[in-house]
Amino acid sequence: MSTRLRSFRLAWLLAVAATAALLLTTALANPVSAHGSVVDPASRNYGCWQRWGSDFQNPRMATEDPMCWQAWQANPNAMWNWNGLFREGVAGNHQAAIPNGQLCSGGRTEGGRYNALDTIGAWKTTSVSSNFRVRLFDQASHGADYIRVYVTKQGFNALTEPLGWDDLELVGQIGNTPASGWKPEPNGVSIEVPANAPGRTGRHVVYTIWQASHLDQSYYLCSDVDFSGGPTNPPPTTPPPTTPPPTTPPPTTPPPAGACTATYRVTGQWGGGFQGEVTVTAGGGAVKGWSVNWTYADGQQVTSAWNATVTTSGTRTVARNAAHNGSLAPGASTTFGFLGSWSGTNSTPTPTCTTVV
Repeated sequence: MSTRLRSFRLAWLLAVAATAALLLTTALANPVSAHGSVVDPASRNYGCWQRWGSDFQNPRMATEDPMCWQAWQANPNAMWNWNGLFREGVAGNHQAAIPNGQLCSGGRTEGGRYNALDTIGAWKTTSVSSNFRVRLFDQASHGADYIRVYVTKQGFNALTEPLGWDDLELVGQIGNTPASGWKPEPNGVSIEVPANAPGRTGRHVVYTIWQASHLDQSYYLCSDVDFSGGPTNPPPTTPPPTTPPPTTPPPTTPPPAGACTATYRVTGQWGGGFQGEVTVTAGGGAVKGWSVNWTYADGQQVTSAWNATVTTSGTRTVARNAAHNGSLAPGASTTFGFLGSWSGTNSTPTPTCTTVV
């Protein structure tokens, strides 16, 4: 190799390294102007940045993490800007804005920066159970109008099929939640969305839509999971300091056959609003359906719910199972969640569970 060619190659490598360092420094030094992503189970580009951001030129990536390798080669900015995969002005018409096969790139948003995330293949997976939580990190504290979590249906093959809207099933969601109700974190806030995806085995894609509150700004985030690990009911993370502890202890033994029990807990609270969840446990016999009711003593109201159909009449609230979580094996449990409003006191009611024939 001639001296001139070696000099040119060295200059090119230095320029690439300098550009990468500048991008990384800018991303880390300006968290206020950044946005967010699903960090557990990690979205595709966040996972690639997490695993290889400090070593992105390592040729081992090509064999150890080939899907990330092709993404880094296609556009490194998809990883440096792991927190910017969004579209504006969708007005809630997600399926109209994002064509099938382009869900993971947000419909080739940001000039095609994230196109490689739509590539079909063996993306690294996170092991989860059928009851799991999606943790979203928000660097700019935008909050959410809503967050919806979908999982691919059993039978979908992520190794050979492009992801389409008809491949997805809604398995969890929360409604309007201001950033003040999220958990404080270094350089931002986070929130967890409970999800329940029974009947899944093997590799699947978790698809999260985060509708930020500050603008009509929609985030589209693909996470790859394997339904082969984790506890059946993962323990909740430590709630924010303002969260009152649960006052209704869980049952120490299953209820009798043909019956069910319910436990109510507040998982997050902020001025004028709160998030809660109820765990339903079947007795010694299988349950085909269930209904939970409780009465609020201090004027609280449920404003939205997921994994159950909730109706209110005055102070009385009734929650009925969704189509996917009504059938429970003996001693099995399922959880539904909700958002509510309160003023003055947010006392904990005592729920009553009945089975539905």
